[in-house]
Amino acid sequence: MTILIKNGRVLNPATDMDEVADVLVENGKVTEIGKKIRAKAEREIDAKGCFVMPGFIDLHVHLRDPGFEQKETIETGCRAAARGGYTTILAMPNTRPVVDNADVVNYVHNKARTVGVVHVLQVGAVTKGQEGKELSDIEGMVRAGIPAISEDGKSVMNAQLYREAMELAAKNNIVVLAHCEDKNLVNGGVMNADQNAKELGLKGITNSVEDSIAARDIMLAGETGARLHLCHCSTKMSVTLVAYGKREGIPVTAEVCPHHFTLTSDDIRKIAPSVDQETQVEIGADADPNYKMNPPLRTREDVEALKAGLRDGIMDAIATDHAPHTFADKNTSMKDAPFGIIGLETAACLTYTELVQQGYLTPLQMAEKMSFRPAQIIGLDKGDIQPGKTADIVIFDPEVTYQIDKSKFASKARNTPFDGRTVTGRVRATIVDGHVVYAEKE
Repeated sequence: MTILIKNGRVLNPATDMDEVADVLVENGKVTEIGKKIRAKAEREIDAKGCFVMPGFIDLHVHLRDPGFEQKETIETGCRAAARGGYTTILAMPNTRPVVDNADVVNYVHNKARTVGVVHVLQVGAVTKGQEGKELSDIEGMVRAGIPAISEDGKSVMNAQLYREAMELAAKNNIVVLAHCEDKNLVNGGVMNADQNAKELGLKGITNSVEDSIAARDIMLAGETGARLHLCHCSTKMSVTLVAYGKREGIPVTAEVCPHHFTLTSDDIRKIAPSVDQETQVEIGADADPNYKMNPPLRTREDVEALKAGLRDGIMDAIATDHAPHTFADKNTSMKDAPFGIIGLETAACLTYTELVQQGYLTPLQMAEKMSFRPAQIIGLDKGDIQPGKTADIVIFDPEVTYQIDKSKFASKARNTPFDGRTVTGRVRATIVDGHVVYAEKE
């Protein structure tokens, strides 16, 4: 198929391109970028006033398939990704069964090729069953095509076992995606350890839960040479530790999620005390479980440090940690609800609203954090739309302002704290391998 994208502001971090131009796509490749391209095309897209960027790459997505298809499926997750401008997503391994062998990797990759509309790369678990006792078949999964290993949802608390995994990762040239959480320090916590938690009578999660494991993992990466990527960083100290690691020449990168650079624990919607009409027993104050995530929403000081880290190039990428749950899962107390929110369909508009409009990132840097750097981190030849490259492209309108409406999501899930939030910027179209897989008006 031939597509001519006309009059867009082309943002390509790989070549530092930022100018109004046309983009010609033929047979799945970008073949020309220039002014007033004259070519016969099967489809023309007028991108005047819009950004034309490499398709976004999400290093951190929970597709829930296999095993939890009531929450999300590969098909619905991929459609949500396309609607959010993503052309490649990495699927986390905490499914049922856990992705700890080549057979499950192959299942996901084969199903994604059949029903998905974006590229899906499955991540392998570090340990069998994610039980933290014995390493998974890492080399077998590498042969099946994993780009990385992760124990996401938890940390491998046995440091010696984790070191062995890092050594295997370095040997096989794959990345270690680290969920930094000392499970012993969590101690039943459900939100940030601050005055808000005290007022609600809920156990808090301190910054040291994340910081202590982040420091450990950076030290292990320095000793093993493994490429380490810290997932969903939420604390001021995480930024400091990543900066330290980079100064010391340790191969460490890091991501920040939109909810962690947008919201603080002060934003958590409180639910006032009430009386149970049947028992007449008073029900204490609570909080909306759609604000419950792991790591939790932190303080304004942490948020400002994360934004500065993105601005200064310390924090490399923006990822979603898209974590779908059913309504029944979340329709309970803050204490009992599972951690996690969805993010594939809100990441781009939140990034533009909170970081670009606020002067932390330029539009070109937005494309870098959401596409080019994620591709570099996992060694993927994507995130670049110069001629000859695969035509994975997103067209993003930075002018439109609207309210997020979760009822219109393509995801199966609706667990978001951003419903009704006013944002600026909307994905108009997503192109994968030269095919339009999402168009707003279609």
